[in-house]
Amino acid sequence: MSTTIIVTRNVSDRIRGFLASSMLELAPGVYCGFRLSPAVRERIWGVLEEWFAVEVDASIAMLWREPSVPGEQAVKVLGSPPVDLVEHDGMMLARRPPPGAGE
Repeated sequence: MSTTIIVTRNVSDRIRGFLASSMLELAPGVYCGFRLSPAVRERIWGVLEEWFAVEVDASIAMLWREPSVPGEQAVKVLGSPPVDLVEHDGMMLARRPPPGAGE
């Protein structure tokens, strides 16, 4: 069991309420669950995947310690995160597009 962090952006009150009932809301849209078992974490993610189908312009990122992956940090994402998460030399890095690249 390990700490799980979920960060949301532009999600509905339904998702926010569900997460607040399952985890501690540290700041608006940031949830933390201490000592969540893998089964509970997967159940929470399953609900989020199901409900995310009706979300508009939203995203959810879930992070937790996973010794079997590079950097020992696993990530799951729904929607478009503001950064690309990439593995490089055993670390997870956030890659942002250069300024003006999307114009």
